[in-house]
Amino acid sequence: MNGYDFTFAGERLTALGTGALWWGARRLLCVSDLHLGKSERIARRGGTPLPPYEVADTLDRFAADLERTAPETVICLGDSFDDTEAARALPEPARLRIATLQAGLRWIWIEGNHDPSPVAMGGSHLAELTLGPLLFRHIAQPGAQGEISGHYHPKAALRLRGRSLSRPAFLVDTARIVLPAYGTYTGGLRSDAPVLAQLMRPEALAIVTGATPHAVPMPR
Repeated sequence: MNGYDFTFAGERLTALGTGALWWGARRLLCVSDLHLGKSERIARRGGTPLPPYEVADTLDRFAADLERTAPETVICLGDSFDDTEAARALPEPARLRIATLQAGLRWIWIEGNHDPSPVAMGGSHLAELTLGPLLFRHIAQPGAQGEISGHYHPKAALRLRGRSLSRPAFLVDTARIVLPAYGTYTGGLRSDAPVLAQLMRPEALAIVTGATPHAVPMPR
């Protein structure tokens, strides 16, 4: 499996190169910030049109991770849809694709700030979820322990052959994990942004996604 193994809150987890998090002991796959329907929402609000391929691309990558890991439980960690109207406007083939992916799985939608109300999709809709020592919610909260969240779409700023670039990254310290955005067109926030630099503890690592995920001290 293309991933970086690490221990958090006493549990062995794997940060996959795609931006998904795998908890092998629970057969649980977690993704954050799919933002399905972003191109529809931008067009609806009169923004610069984007090619309307992001839903299919995101679901293709998600399907590949589901096939690779064969989970029993899936957690979508909030902002799964770009807004409530975008969820309602999903074309029927996309809705059927999601239903197919959900078949036979315990599927949990965590509420995000973009999609705060339950949508007409199968699965459970929760504000947050505690499983063993881990707490799954959309936005990190002060003082949390064992927390897994998303929301910020973190990226790590790196230098490669004299060039500056940024890649989606997991941010990990002893109290929390912040997942990168999984969806196409989601963009990101560099880890040296004040909100992330203040949120994460001094020992925080950035696990950089890609073909060979690897950990570096979180760029600040």
